[in-house]
Amino acid sequence: MAPLASSTRELFTEAVRAVLETWPVLQIAVDNDFSGTYSQQKAEWMVDALRLYFIDNDELQQDEVEDFISDLMNNEFDTVVDDGSLPQVAQQVCEMFQQCQQDRLTEVREQIKQLIQKKSAGRAKATPAKTPAAAADDDDDESQDEEVYTSQHLKWIKTFHQS
Repeated sequence: MAPLASSTRELFTEAVRAVLETWPVLQIAVDNDFSGTYSQQKAEWMVDALRLYFIDNDELQQDEVEDFISDLMNNEFDTVVDDGSLPQVAQQVCEMFQQCQQDRLTEVREQIKQLIQKKSAGRAKATPAKTPAAAADDDDDESQDEEVYTSQHLKWIKTFHQS
């Protein structure tokens, strides 16, 4: 197929960025500095590395893309991806590249929009840390549950032995 036009290449870069920024494995690695203080810069570099991988190689297969992303995560973040998400990430990027090649840019833009909304919704759903008082209340609830369980268990033992 013909190489991507400049504007299409930029759209594909946005697509790769959207996929990677909504991938929990990479975000955990970045948020926890798995790659040291330059984790965010390496994540941004991964966008360009993955884009170039597609542009420089003809007819990539999903498993090749999976291997490439896996190598990047292992080499740059000391992270082995074993949560099953790698095939989905590779598939998303492959599909978006094919859509860019086929000039189905509206579909790509819509997917990017959905990914950005997903990212925003994920941030909005973050649960606040518990206050020490709330944590203490939880501890009290747990000990009450244990007391009820122990009390019921003792009643059962007494009943069993009396029979």
